[in-house]
Amino acid sequence: MRIHNLYEDAEGVSHFRNIEVEWDEIRQSNKFSARQSASGIVFRETTKDYTVDWHPAPRRQYVINLDSAVHITAGDGETRYIGPGEVVLVEDTTGKGHISKFVGGAMRRSIFVALD
Repeated sequence: MRIHNLYEDAEGVSHFRNIEVEWDEIRQSNKFSARQSASGIVFRETTKDYTVDWHPAPRRQYVINLDSAVHITAGDGETRYIGPGEVVLVEDTTGKGHISKFVGGAMRRSIFVALD
């Protein structure tokens, strides 16, 4: 399973990379990752007017798109389309951060899982 990872370098510039979930346990018809600690969960709805200019993430967190999509632009200029069902591990908590922009649909529902 691929996860988008938005991280920052030593100069505080954010970049994308792909990371693959490492499977800790494989059963006949299931795969499980190792358990990760989380400190909270937030459910979010955003309207089609949602655009946030340059901002760092408030904490390390997974953002899980339930429906609709978002364009995220990293500090290096790369823009990724994050579609329904996709996951982003956001780790650019200092520096310039990233831009988030709503794409299509009438409402975007997502889940934020805080890792701090």
